[in-house]
Amino acid sequence: MSAPSAPSPRRRLPKEARLRQLLDVSWKLIRDEGTDALTLGRLAEEAGISKPVVYDHFGTRNGLLAALYQDFDVRQTAIIDAAVEASKPTLKDKAGVIASRYIDCVITQGREIPGVLAALDGSPEIAAVKRQYQRVFIEKCHKIFAPFASPGSVSLASLWAMLGAADALSNAAVAGEITEAQAREELRQTLLHMVKRSKDGVAASGKAHS
Repeated sequence: MSAPSAPSPRRRLPKEARLRQLLDVSWKLIRDEGTDALTLGRLAEEAGISKPVVYDHFGTRNGLLAALYQDFDVRQTAIIDAAVEASKPTLKDKAGVIASRYIDCVITQGREIPGVLAALDGSPEIAAVKRQYQRVFIEKCHKIFAPFASPGSVSLASLWAMLGAADALSNAAVAGEITEAQAREELRQTLLHMVKRSKDGVAASGKAHS
């Protein structure tokens, strides 16, 4: 999950390389001083480039925060997808790797990602960006766990509840309120319970109609 080292800011860089550098500098600034310290002007100063270059990439501070969230989500998604693909085709294994990788990704990003997420919630427009990526993750989990659930599959309400638990556990582990192992195990159990509830719910419905 660690971001690559930022390229030399004084060098003229292609647009994609410059974007990567600015994202890396942004993550470092948040890590060192917190999200409130991150402004486009401060980013330009830390990166050693002019403000217009930063504005050209992000437009506004909200645009920068959205880009940071997307950067985190892309890396998190790649790690989870690879782990799920490599895991055994059992419910316990799928739940275990998703729980472990989700918690690990947030912890690896450290104090930066909770601050970015909190800032994203401050703007309805940017909160919509976060919600978009949340829906993608929920759909991914829906597909992964559908083969282990009942014909009715896992409900959307259960999936949203699971995601809320995943974020709360991750943030608690980052804050040191619980251990990383406790966060992983609790999320694993939450995933297993979510699938079990779908089975029990369909079974109960079948008995009621028999």
